[in-house]
Amino acid sequence: MPTVSYSRFYDGCLEADLTRPSTCNAAPLQLDQPCFRLLRIMEKQHGAPCHGLMSSTQSRIVLWTVLPTGRIRMKTLLSLMATAGIVLAGAVPLALADTTEVKWQNKVVIEKEGKHCVDDPNCFNRYHPAIPPVSSAKPGDMITFHTRDALDADLNLTSVADDLAAIDLNLVHPMTGPVHVEGAKRGDVLAITLVDIEPDQYGYTVIVPGFGFLRDIYTKPHLVNWKLTRNHAVSEQMPGVKVPYEAFMGSVGVLPGPPETKAWLAREAALGKAKGVALPPQPIGALPTAVCGPEGSHKDECLRTIPPRENGGNMDVQQMQVGTTLLLPCFIDGCGLFVGDVHYAQGDGEVSGTAIETGAVVTVRAEIRKGQGAHITSPEVEGGSQIKDIEPSKFYQTIGLPIKKAGEVPEQLKYLESEKIKDLENLSEDLTLAARDALIKMIAYIQREHGLSAEQAYILASVAVDLRVGQVVDVPNYVVTAVLNLDVFDK
Repeated sequence: MPTVSYSRFYDGCLEADLTRPSTCNAAPLQLDQPCFRLLRIMEKQHGAPCHGLMSSTQSRIVLWTVLPTGRIRMKTLLSLMATAGIVLAGAVPLALADTTEVKWQNKVVIEKEGKHCVDDPNCFNRYHPAIPPVSSAKPGDMITFHTRDALDADLNLTSVADDLAAIDLNLVHPMTGPVHVEGAKRGDVLAITLVDIEPDQYGYTVIVPGFGFLRDIYTKPHLVNWKLTRNHAVSEQMPGVKVPYEAFMGSVGVLPGPPETKAWLAREAALGKAKGVALPPQPIGALPTAVCGPEGSHKDECLRTIPPRENGGNMDVQQMQVGTTLLLPCFIDGCGLFVGDVHYAQGDGEVSGTAIETGAVVTVRAEIRKGQGAHITSPEVEGGSQIKDIEPSKFYQTIGLPIKKAGEVPEQLKYLESEKIKDLENLSEDLTLAARDALIKMIAYIQREHGLSAEQAYILASVAVDLRVGQVVDVPNYVVTAVLNLDVFDK
């Protein structure tokens, strides 16, 4: 006969001797254990009397209720006990509740449908206030977005650089959503706390000709395929390198309102007219088709997703880790929350043009801060130790200055068409040129000391090197540094 372990019930539950059932308003049952407890859960917790029996042994725990309908399964009664908040104390060797059955979260899930964004009614790749919501959520709900990779591509572990020629950049970036947040109004702020990111098993980093910080130097396509876990990323194309898992939402934001759409289109058109880099509306490949496509209702007004703006979007800020809260002003009622373009890991700068790009399952919690849009007019972030947690334990750093060779015009400054810039060897107070100088020096260090090719070093810099401002006062030479996380080298 098994040994019985006794425990006492609290929180309004009574002990009673089975030989005196009248004291418990219950009748005895014939059971195969020598010792029993009679359990009563208070009416105030369940709205009706609940009586039962428990036998507790080292091998099993059995609970019965003494009701007209007969026996209730142990799992059901334990679930009731957990709901009532009953505490068990004493030497019961087995768990008395299955915590999986205890729920408190209200979840809203936006899943992917189809192979690509064009097949998915929950996916879009342009911004406009006319894009309808695909779901709604209440403040405090757990909202889960099933997201796609930034290029909406068919890349896989066997892909090679030549496959990049098939990528259509008009499809960048596929976003999941938008979600209407109930109670949110234009002028409010949406506080979005990142709860979890579950990455896919595959990711990639690429060099696309004509894109990236050093696009004038790296003019040929290059691809690195990564195998991903929640610990690190490894690649056959990057031997000896392990990049730690530090995932975040590369793109997250809200839809613009009509005034914002008009203003942003105007300022970007002016920049393009001045020969700056600006991407005008492009209906080809635009989604949703009914709003932004070639025959769409607003085809000439749909904003591209590549530049970040006051509504958030493609910010690519790696400090927005799990546990941080992103504050976004709402420009339409319901805000129109979206998520996409998850980065498994990225250096500050994302210099090759891509991080470790992957699809993922992202869970956030949204709250409304009423009227705060008067003060918070573009994205801001609240966080704790996350900014320290992603710091390397050891590093190598290069120092960049705004210097160049005479006769050269940096790619980012060509649109100014300035003869002064071409002839100078030193520019005044120029952070872009200082960042370029620091990055070129870092790539040379990685090649020299770690044996990687120039393309490998450029890609490693995109996922594991942080460009940081050193100072902006020591004129004319502002300083930008490049910091390499030496923890990535698996030695």
